[in-house]
Amino acid sequence: MKFPYIVTVAALSAALVFGQGGPGRQGGGTPPDPAQRIGMRVDMLTRLLSLTDDQKAKATSIYTSADEQSTNLRTTVRTTQQSLADAVKKNDTAAIDQLSQALGTATGQLTSIDSRANAAFYAILTSDQQAKFPVHGFGPGPGGPGGMRGPGAGGFRRGNGQ
Repeated sequence: MKFPYIVTVAALSAALVFGQGGPGRQGGGTPPDPAQRIGMRVDMLTRLLSLTDDQKAKATSIYTSADEQSTNLRTTVRTTQQSLADAVKKNDTAAIDQLSQALGTATGQLTSIDSRANAAFYAILTSDQQAKFPVHGFGPGPGGPGGMRGPGAGGFRRGNGQ
């Protein structure tokens, strides 16, 4: 029964944290702001893990800090992805190599930020809650911390932010 939790939590997290569909983006509207995304994530975790008010406050603080740390990196990823697409169109193999390395570095940094946030969150959980927390279902996905990524699933999807 753990697999459906992992898939559900990871899918919701990806949609909520990145504003790439799901709540706040339906019908092509404005994506949720960081506070809304974090609030939705904490609400989802509360439903999954029955968080206490103290745990909710700590989770909000943890994920707000991670979001703040990753803001510039997410901008770097978007810019680098666009530059990489431009380099592909020009068949600029030197730029492709350089930009791919830069994208890998930024993705690794986002993975680190998100993994540290998840570790800090995991540490505030009871043993029963820890057993329910899908450790391998969280990690960066398209756009930044909190998206779906299982073991060995890689990092960001390529594309134009979709």
